[in-house]
This record gives sequence, structure tokens and C-alpha cells, in this order.
Amino acid sequence: MKNGTCWLDDEGRFIQAHGGMIARFDGLWYWYGENKDADNVVEGGVVRGRVPFRGVSCYKSRDLHSWHFEGLALAPVQEAGHPLSPERIVERPKVLRCPATGQYVMWFHADRSDYTLAHAGLAVADRPQGPFRFERLALPNRRDCRDMTLFEDPLTGRAFLVHSGDWNKTLYFSELTDDYRGFTGVCHAQMVSQEREAPVVFVREGVYHCLTSGCTGWTPNTALLATARTLAGGLMKLVCDPMEGPGARRTFGAQATWSFEHDGQRYLLLDHWQRETLRTSGYSILPVRFDGDEMSVCWQDEF
Repeated sequence: MKNGTCWLDDEGRFIQAHGGMIARFDGLWYWYGENKDADNVVEGGVVRGRVPFRGVSCYKSRDLHSWHFEGLALAPVQEAGHPLSPERIVERPKVLRCPATGQYVMWFHADRSDYTLAHAGLAVADRPQGPFRFERLALPNRRDCRDMTLFEDPLTGRAFLVHSGDWNKTLYFSELTDDYRGFTGVCHAQMVSQEREAPVVFVREGVYHCLTSGCTGWTPNTALLATARTLAGGLMKLVCDPMEGPGARRTFGAQATWSFEHDGQRYLLLDHWQRETLRTSGYSILPVRFDGDEMSVCWQDEF
């Protein structure tokens, strides 16, 4: 697959899984993401950076290269005002399998078209491909939720909804309850007043790594890495731009959305957003390298 381009599923159609994630369940890979297969909304003759909500797609693969469309894991609801209605915003869907219940739990950024609602949405399913049942909207610990991800902490066994809050000024780690469907009240504020979004979080050798994007809308910018040995105390500090290669200063014209491991190698999944034709936004999967404590993500043409 050629990085930076639109990828096709096994039936020759554009993969519609933007702002999403790739996870392995029961020996198979699942790719969830925003289905943008519609024309951009036009208002007053101006093309807006959104499409009507078309659902959250689910694709399945055995090898990370050939992907089969399983359908909509979370479908839109044709009811005006519903959080899943076509006029609403559903972004950054992430799915974890809850060890305590065996259920598949999806959290996502839920919003109105003017981005003033800024809630987290919750849906649950009994199978990885869904269908997911919408449960509710929530303000995690009474804080707004914009760009977000999910993170299972292997050091503590706890899971977190990691979300930009305070109008993107702070990154919050809101601890989930044992069933992954609520919040314990434990909340760690990180990167206060740094205005970061699109978080990607993982742990390596006891160190938390958090890759984020600057807040420039659909325009690519410099990705920055922050690290810490604890999530508490606001100790996570921005340390470097780990991208290397042509276009590195603008994250190769992309924005990171998820990180996963396969055969001992860590990878970074990125979206190449096309603001005025979102359905044609492409993808890249790039290897993450470490030299001691130094992390790098180098461009390569193929995955």
C-alpha cells in the first residue's frame, strides 16, 4: 500500500476509516474510523470541512494489507437532534475490549456542527464488528471533550479516555471505570496551556509517550512528542518532533491518529486530510523506531 494515498478494500472501494484506530481481537485485525463517503456540506456557497454523519466503519484483515468492509459498526440515526443524526459530528472513534465484561466499548468525540457541544459519546457491542449500541453522551469529569483517544495502561491495568479539553488548551487523562463505560473521577491534566490535539499514547520501558498535533484545523503542522514516567502531577513535557524525512516538519502532510504493535514492531497510523473532499483523505502507516530513549518516525513510501 502506498503511503499518503487513498487505500482500497478487497472490493476496490476507498477505505472509509478516518480518525480511527487498528486493533487485534482474537487473531484478526479490525480498523475502525469515520465514514466520510459523502460530499462535503456546502453552506452559503462555501465548502465546509465536514460531511453529513455517515457512521463509523469497521474493516477486518488477517495481514494488515487486505481489508474487508464489515459494515457500519455504529450507524447514523435518522432522527433530528439525535447525537448520531446526519447533521451531528462523530469523530475519533476508538474501541477497547473490556476485560471485566468481555464487551467492546467505543468512545468518540460527539459534537454539533459548530463544535460547541464537545462531549464524549459511548456505544457498546458484543462483537468487534458491532453493531454498537449507542448509550449516552458524557462530559468526562465535567470537562469538555474534543479530539480524543483511548489508552489502556499496561503499568497500572487502568484505562483512560484521553481528550483535549478547556477549548483544546489542556490534555486530560480521564480514568475509566472497570466496565469502561464511565469515569472514576480520577483525572490527570497534562500539557496545560499547550493547545495540543489528536493524542496518541503508548508505553515503552516504563515511559509514557504521547504524540500530539498542534491546533491548526485541517492544515498539517508539526507533531510533538511528550514523555513522562507517571500520568499524575502534570509532569508530561513536550520534548521533540520525532518525524524524520521529506515533509517531516508538517508531519508528512498528515496527522497521527493511533499506534499499534505487530510482531514486535510499533507503527503509527496517520490521516492525510483533504479538507474540501474528505472522502478522498488518504492514510499512512509508518514504523516507529527507538535508539535508546530517542524515538523517530521516518517516512517510507510503502507499508
